[in-house]
This record gives sequence, structure tokens and C-alpha cells, in this order.
Amino acid sequence: MRPEPSELQELVRDLHRQGSAWLPAGLGSRLDWGPPLQGPCTVLSCAALRGVREFNPGDFTITVAAGTPLVEVQEVLGHHGQWLSVDAPWGDGDGATAGSIGGLVARGLAGGYRQRYLGVRDQLIGLELMRADGVTARAGGKVVKNVAGYDLMRLFTGSWGSLGLITELTLRTLPQPPLRRSVCFQGQTGALALLSRWLLGSSLSPERIDWWNGSLASAAGLASEPLLLIGLASVDAATLEEQVRCLQERSSLKARVLDATTTEAWLARARGGAATPSTAATAPAWLLRLGVSPDRLETLMQAPALAGLSVDMAAGSGLGLAWTGSEEPQATVTSGQMLALRSLCTELGGHLTVLRQPPVAGLPAWLDAPSRPLIEAIKRRFDPAGQLAPGRLPGVAQSVSTL
Repeated sequence: MRPEPSELQELVRDLHRQGSAWLPAGLGSRLDWGPPLQGPCTVLSCAALRGVREFNPGDFTITVAAGTPLVEVQEVLGHHGQWLSVDAPWGDGDGATAGSIGGLVARGLAGGYRQRYLGVRDQLIGLELMRADGVTARAGGKVVKNVAGYDLMRLFTGSWGSLGLITELTLRTLPQPPLRRSVCFQGQTGALALLSRWLLGSSLSPERIDWWNGSLASAAGLASEPLLLIGLASVDAATLEEQVRCLQERSSLKARVLDATTTEAWLARARGGAATPSTAATAPAWLLRLGVSPDRLETLMQAPALAGLSVDMAAGSGLGLAWTGSEEPQATVTSGQMLALRSLCTELGGHLTVLRQPPVAGLPAWLDAPSRPLIEAIKRRFDPAGQLAPGRLPGVAQSVSTL
């Protein structure tokens, strides 16, 4: 259902009175991500909640309706030399595959830009929401220096629609860096790990340090070897060139310097941005979110359990994505392999979330978090009747077969 803004609140109240389960959604481009819904459920799309509500270039803040595509927000900001320092979700592109800003926040997925700019929750300074009973609420503020009240922004980031429907967001923007370069190193995992450790402890502040495995490098049209893609930005050309030179001198690996356009083309090609992953023909059978302690990332990148997957990890945070690579038959990646990978991530101080999987796999999207009792208590406060996103409460595992 895609109600008009004037119809939304009454529709939610009707669902509440009827005791019907419903799922808050953005543009509906990634409804199959995460755990399957339990029982009949009405999908309530925010597609009609669209557009910029308020933009203050001087304050570096923007307020947008939750159903606004991220690409449209970036376009509006770009006309004023600003941007949201977040990565688009995996497979994002034009048309039907473009994700909304509300959906991005609801899933809380942070990409490589987290290295310098932190995650999407750190860009939020205010939001408006609708509870399961149709009551509206607002948290935070519309300027950076006027944020008060409970920090619902962090609570709703990554909540997967389980606590309420996000209807409006206020975010902090940044000036677009006038100069960008990337430096790419390919070689053995050990040599890349050495360079990564030095870089994380240095005075340099790259925008991103993305660590790709050989399968992903091959998908981008490169040699099938692991690589580090280091993104740099500056307002001064001499400073930028000095950073590039410093990286070239530090490693014995051959460095390849890329301009901003080439870098974006690499990222889009490697991560499916030009494809249409929402269609059954091109969607990956497996799409995983991985997280490990950053100092254990080298071990993960050499794990046999990653065979048949394209992997993109952020070296600084230890977070990233893995998906079925186009160069391997998707059927070769098994549920048993994913269980082994999940166990390894746990041993390395992290976790594994299954965003997509074959219908017969039957793996829980996430396991029980140590804080499960607290998570369930918060859920009861926001949604006493349990109507919202049944089966999609992060940190609470579904009871499904693990094969």
C-alpha cells in the first residue's frame, strides 16, 4: 500500500484497531532483505512521502521526507556544493532499484565512508516517526546545536521497521571535497594487512579504506588478487599529492592512482550499482553483512569460508558486505559454508547478518544478541501489540531450521 501523506495516519490507526500486522517500508526495493515476515503482513510504503522539506545550506542541515530516494537528496545538495557522507545501499541505482533515505536509516548499513565520516546514525540530528497506533512523535532538532530529548535517532537506525514508521529525517550535511584521488594496491593479503595497519595508525585521514578479495577485484575488471582501495580528499592539491606520494613510498606493492570518476566507476561495477538486483534474474543468492574486530580482519579475508563470494570490507571498522560472485555458480555457496563463516565471525569478535539467501537455506538472519531482554522490552514499549514487522526484531533470532 502506498497511501498519500494525508491518508497515512488514518490508515495506520485502522490497522491498529484491526490488530493487523504491517511492515513499514521505503520504496519497496529491498523487501526481501533480512528475515522473512511471520504470518500475513501489510506492507506500508513511504513512496508518497517524498521531497525536501527544508534545506539550510548555511547551517549544513537538510530535512527530507522518508520516502525520498537518496540519489535525489544527493542531487539537491550537489547544487550547493554539499553532500550526505554516506554510501548508497548495495546495488543502488536509478529507477526501481534506488533506495530511500528512510530505508537506508532503518537498516543502518554503513559503507566505506564510515572510515572518515562515521555511520549514517551519526549524520542524523532529528527525525519524525509514527508509532504502531498512529501517534506521531519527533526527536532531536533541525540544527546541530539544538538537539534535545531522548536519542531516538540511534535507536531507530537499524531497527528494520520494528519500532515505528520513520516519516521525516533531518541530517547533517558536509561540503563536497573539491579534490579527490584514490590509491589502489593489489597483492598478497599479508602485505595489504601491513599497509592497512600502518595507515590506520598514521596521521593520514582517508575517506575510505576498502579491502576487496580477489573475486570482487575480478568483478571490477582487475586481476584476481586482493586489493586495498584508499580514498583521499582535500581542499588543497599539494596536500592531496603529498598524501598520494606518502602511500606510494610506504608500500613495496605497485600503486595505481585513480581520479574520482574512475573510482566511482569501479565501485559501481563491483557492487552491482548498474544492475537491477531487485529482480530475481540478477539478485545475488547470498548477500551478507559481516563484522569482525578490525585487528582480526586479515584472518577473515583469508578464510576458506569466503570461497565463491565477493567481499568488500572496511579496514577501519571491520564491517562490510559479501555476496555471491558472478564468476562462481551460486549453488556452490552452501548453508553449511555460511554457518562456518558465521562461526568464524563470532570467533573474530563480530557477527554475520544474512540479508538475502536462497529460499531453501533457512538460516536465521541474525542470532540472539546478549541484550535480547532489553531489546524485547523496548519493542513492547513502542509496539505493545507486536504489529510492526513481525519476525524482524534485530537481535532476536527467528526459530527456523539451520539445515
